[in-house]
Amino acid sequence: MKRFLVLSVALLTLAGCGAQATAASDTGVNTAAEQNRVTTTRNDAAAALLPAKVRERGTLIVGGGFGSGSVPLGFYADDNKTPIGLEVDIAYLVAEALGLKPEIEVTSWENLFVGLDSGKYDVGFSNITVTEKRKQKYDFATYRKDDIALEAKKGGSWRVAGGKDIAGKTIAVGSGTNQEKILVDWNEANVKAGLPAATIKYFQKNTDTYLALSSGRIDAYLGPNPSIAYHVKTSGETETIGKFSGAGPTLQGLIAATTKKDDGLVRAYQAALNAVIADGSYTKVLDRWNVPTEAVDKSEINPPGLPLTS
Repeated sequence: MKRFLVLSVALLTLAGCGAQATAASDTGVNTAAEQNRVTTTRNDAAAALLPAKVRERGTLIVGGGFGSGSVPLGFYADDNKTPIGLEVDIAYLVAEALGLKPEIEVTSWENLFVGLDSGKYDVGFSNITVTEKRKQKYDFATYRKDDIALEAKKGGSWRVAGGKDIAGKTIAVGSGTNQEKILVDWNEANVKAGLPAATIKYFQKNTDTYLALSSGRIDAYLGPNPSIAYHVKTSGETETIGKFSGAGPTLQGLIAATTKKDDGLVRAYQAALNAVIADGSYTKVLDRWNVPTEAVDKSEINPPGLPLTS
């Protein structure tokens, strides 16, 4: 029998200026190995943009840098071996639009980029934010807005509207992520302003992060908004205390399919993404994982990203 997790649609409504909460409506999230995924059809124009060696091979080798799991972005199904989640579903759509069979290879965040550098993976679908530093080595085809959030134990009065509000706190963040970059920038600005720096902690697994949060060893966790919103709802023990663009205060962050620079693949990914946006399958996937507010109107190649300095 399939198991389902309960997630509120209202939970993932973007909390922007003047945003109104929608009425709560629980929906089941399928965590079984048999996903009954949203599907699309081959787009000949997009497939024609593939390098011959990839087209002839017939597979799209996808790196998923979510390691032991980052619900709902990428994690293992109930059988503990089948990768599922929002990022996996988008990867499947892109592969299908290109007429390829997706091969999802789960790895650590750090090894994802090693695999892209070596050509082991054709593409990374792993909540990767476009940054100016990454653009020096990689090409990007965007497919989702990127928002990050701070999560703390429920019931406190601490709220974070900007970097000054984290001074002196102990905060966990993923190594090598854009969230880490923003946290480091906040620290540098606070030190210059005479405020105490936050202590930054790193954990290999989400379970370790949340154990540290529940025990009081850290004050908060800075991570992807979809994951934090999911955990806030399902745990009942934490709350979101701040939400920000993943590209910093002056730019809307964007999540992108990521490939080694100048390997000839990024235009095919952009065309495939625009095809699934146009046919509606993209919207169905975002709705399935309750993140419709993160939709983009079109895929862009290498747009402005998180600055090198801020």
